[in-house]
Amino acid sequence: MPKVRVIKEKGADFSFYSSSVDETKALGKKLGRALKSLDIVCLQGNLGAGKTAFVEGAARGAGFKGDVMSPSFGLVRIYRTQKLNLYHLDLFRVSELETSEIGLEDCFGDPKGASLIEWAASGRLYLPSDRLEISFEYQKEGRQISFRALGARARKLLESL
Repeated sequence: MPKVRVIKEKGADFSFYSSSVDETKALGKKLGRALKSLDIVCLQGNLGAGKTAFVEGAARGAGFKGDVMSPSFGLVRIYRTQKLNLYHLDLFRVSELETSEIGLEDCFGDPKGASLIEWAASGRLYLPSDRLEISFEYQKEGRQISFRALGARARKLLESL
C-alpha cells in the first residue's frame, strides 16, 4: 500500500503530502476503516484536487465494492455496506440558502450513516460541531491534504490515521 508522508503536525491538526492518486485513495481507505455511524467529514479543495479519489478510498475502507463517482449533478450518492450507509454529498452547486431544501438532516441523522461532504461550506448551518475537516491543495507534483479535528469523535478519526 502506498504511504503518504506526514509533513506537519500541530495539536489535533495534521498535513500529509500525497504524490499520487493511489496514495490519496490509500489515505482515504484508512479513514474509511475507522468511520462509524454519524461521523461527518467535510472536504474542501479546488476541482480536481483529490476529494473524490479520497472518498473512493474511504468507501473501499468501509467495505463498498461498487463504483464511486462524484455526485456533482445528483448532490448525493449512497454507498451501502454491512457496516454503514456512506453518504457522499457534493454541495458545489448549492448555495447556503438552498441547503435547507435538500435534506441534509436526513443524511446526518441516519443512525447507520456517515457523511463525506465535498464543498461542505454551503451546508455549514447544518454541520455538527464534532466533525473532521479535510482540505486538499495542489503542491508541486502532488497534493497537501490537511486535517482539522473539531470535537472528540473527530480527534479519534484523526488518530486512526
